[in-house]
Amino acid sequence: MLTISLKPVTAADLDFVRALYASTRQHELAGTGWPQAQIDVFLGQQFQAQQQHYSRFYPEASHELIVFEDQPIGRLYLDQDPAMLRIVDIALLPDWCGRGIGSQLLRQLLGQASTAGQVVRIHVERHNPALRLYQRLGFTLVEDKGVYLMLQCSS
Repeated sequence: MLTISLKPVTAADLDFVRALYASTRQHELAGTGWPQAQIDVFLGQQFQAQQQHYSRFYPEASHELIVFEDQPIGRLYLDQDPAMLRIVDIALLPDWCGRGIGSQLLRQLLGQASTAGQVVRIHVERHNPALRLYQRLGFTLVEDKGVYLMLQCSS
């Protein structure tokens, strides 16, 4: 198991967070035939739209970097109240996926939520490979929102 930590996102981390977002979306745009410059502009606009959405709908959410040996490798955004812990966003750089880091973080969050008497919720795209991980960890479907599924775990 890798030793990872969390640290708050600061203004100095914005370039990393933007690049992380782009890295999670590159595969979707690879087949468009767009030149990379156009893809970069599009992803920059999408990143800004996502940030605005998160600020509007989750103004109290914590924004953390996932760090390994002082190197940021991902992000974890959480919004919570006494009854629920919402995973607003969890993402890792592609080279760090498949190493058990997501499972480790999710198990920690599920344990914390269980201790606090909270359910854990997350939106996931229907075709996201992480859906299988969430299901293995006990998340079940709460609502089908078309492209996105709302999952919940009440451990």
